[in-house]
Amino acid sequence: MNEQNHTELTQDEDLTQRRIRSFVLRQGRLTKGQARALETGFPKFGITYAPQLLDLNAQFNRADSKKILEIGFGMGETTAKIAQTLPDCDFLAAEVHTPGVGALLKLIEESALTNIRVIQHDVVEVLQNMLPDASLDGVHIFFPDPWHKKRHHKRRLIQAEFVKLLCSKLKTGGYLHVATDWQEYAEWVLEVLSAEPELQNTAKDYAVKPGYRPLTKFENRGIKLGHGVWDLVFVRR
Repeated sequence: MNEQNHTELTQDEDLTQRRIRSFVLRQGRLTKGQARALETGFPKFGITYAPQLLDLNAQFNRADSKKILEIGFGMGETTAKIAQTLPDCDFLAAEVHTPGVGALLKLIEESALTNIRVIQHDVVEVLQNMLPDASLDGVHIFFPDPWHKKRHHKRRLIQAEFVKLLCSKLKTGGYLHVATDWQEYAEWVLEVLSAEPELQNTAKDYAVKPGYRPLTKFENRGIKLGHGVWDLVFVRR
């Protein structure tokens, strides 16, 4: 899940008016299986971007399920595994990278998953224009690109303006879960989330990895080499 949506948010623009810039290629080399999944799976499991509010209950044809937003799901393996682990939850998965969208649609069909819908679009516009306020029970942002230098903070997905927008879409008690394998970025995320008055940390600093988040192959290899992964879980007050 290394491919992520990255949005440049500048301080001198209103969040609802600023142009969205993605720092990941929308296109890419598709395998035959991914191309086939885009053709056959998107009509069934995809949502076409449009600047109008979604009825999430209607999208998933059930009203009693928790609704979780997966931001930047990469090639979709983790999202698919979480959806299998939590069948009583519904997942709206946003990604701009075409091969990743095809890969997740392929996994959906292979695993006969019914609780994922995929949208290929920059997540800020999805949040601004498609998701009603207080409509989400949770948000997952796993392994976003950290943009190492602090002077690149405007290119980092996790920043104050974006977090405030996320908070407006979370229900009271809804959670925001960020996982990263870069310690400096974990420190940055902890600082930004802790500064948002609408959020409360569920731990003193970093959380124990929740059971629903599976270990990726990359993460398993890193742990064996002594590398760390940091999970941050905050809830909406």
